[in-house]
Order: sequence, then C-alpha cells, then structure tokens
Amino acid sequence: MVEVIDLVKDYRSTDGAVVHAVDGISFEVAPGEIVGLLGANGAGKTTTLRVLATLLKPTSGIARVDGCDVTKDPVGVRQRLGYVSATTGVPDRLTPREIFTSFGRLHGLDHASAVNRVEYLLDVLDLLSCADRPAGRLSSGQRQRVSLGRALVHDPPALVLDEPTNALDVLGARDLLSMIGQLRAEGHAVLISTHRLHEIEQRCNRFVIIHMGRIVASGTRDELVGEKGELEDAFFDAVSGESR
Repeated sequence: MVEVIDLVKDYRSTDGAVVHAVDGISFEVAPGEIVGLLGANGAGKTTTLRVLATLLKPTSGIARVDGCDVTKDPVGVRQRLGYVSATTGVPDRLTPREIFTSFGRLHGLDHASAVNRVEYLLDVLDLLSCADRPAGRLSSGQRQRVSLGRALVHDPPALVLDEPTNALDVLGARDLLSMIGQLRAEGHAVLISTHRLHEIEQRCNRFVIIHMGRIVASGTRDELVGEKGELEDAFFDAVSGESR
C-alpha cells in the first residue's frame, strides 16, 4: 500500500553544501499493518512523510501510495492517503462538522455522501458533543481527533501520521492510538512517526529506525529487541552503532 524505494531528498545549505536529509531508504507498509518510523530529531522522518504526502518532491527514488507515484500522480496519492502532521493546525473559527464537510467536498464527495461520512466520523471520534463548537474552543485532544477525522473523511486506504500524540496527555494518546488500531483492523495501512516509543512499542507490526537519513535497523519488536528487553534499548543501540 505504501512503497518507498531508494528514496533520496537533498537540500542545499546556506554555504552551498548538499545535505542528504533522506539518503536512499526503502521500506513498505502493507494493508492492515502499522509500521513505526523511529528516529531522533533531524533523522529524516518528517521529510520522508512529507514526500509521501506530496508536500515535497524527492530528489530521486520512488514513493508510491496504492500504486500511485508521488511525482507522476500526486492527485492520485492525495485521494488515497490521509496525512496528519504535528504542525498542521485546525482552523479556530470552523467547527468539526464544517471542517469535515468542507474537506469531504474537496475530495469529491457528493452532498449526501459527505453528510453521512461526517456524521460517522463525529460519532466514532467522540466529537458529537462538540460538533458545532468552534475548534478554537476545543481541548488539545479534541483538536487532534478533528485533525485525524479531516484525514479520514475520504476514507483513504493509507494513513501517514507524524507525531500524532505530541500534544496529548496520557489518556488522549491512548484513545487516539486505540482508534488507529481500529483503522488497522479495518485494513488501512498506517505509517506512524513518534518520539514516544513506549506508546507504540506493542502496537506496531514492524519498526523502521532511521538515523542521519539512512535506515539503520528494521523489523518486528522481537527481532529488534532480542535480549535487550525494551524497544528503547534497541533504538539506542542501532543509532549509537551507526554513529560510531
């Protein structure tokens, strides 16, 4: 469902040097699977996710969502992908119902389909009680659920989530991750990036650890952890081993 092959994204620094933000990485996410993309700040995680979301053009390599190439068919990718970014704000003046409806229409849903989809999302995301309240008056957890609903309004087969629990407390993060688990059960492919490893250690099918733009380890939790005991230990071992 999500396919990345030898992906490269370069930037040019102020002194003219080429910076390899993403340096030839490859991985995939299958339907009904959650894959965790792990790495420190500056490792290349967000750049990778933005390429998949068609917000950045790759320097080279291939990135596809449900067979659609991010460079050759960006519109097709957007139709098949839901993207949640830690930095994408929810409009304060609009209500959850208005936000979901407008995004549904932008994705080509007719009026009746949009209404049905909006009501469904308000229900499953526990937003009915605040459906007509301006988003600026919602809690951080409610706003994050609105952000997730906005990404789901066109029922995409794949989801890319960048630090989705970043602004949430323990209960809010648990609820959101439970919803993501339900989406996996429904057959969605989910790629999630987070620094809070303890939240996803038991929730992801596989993990990809990226450091300085390169994949330094990948596999299931058991394959990565081995005798180390915790995913965090395996993460530090992978990153520090690459740094030496």
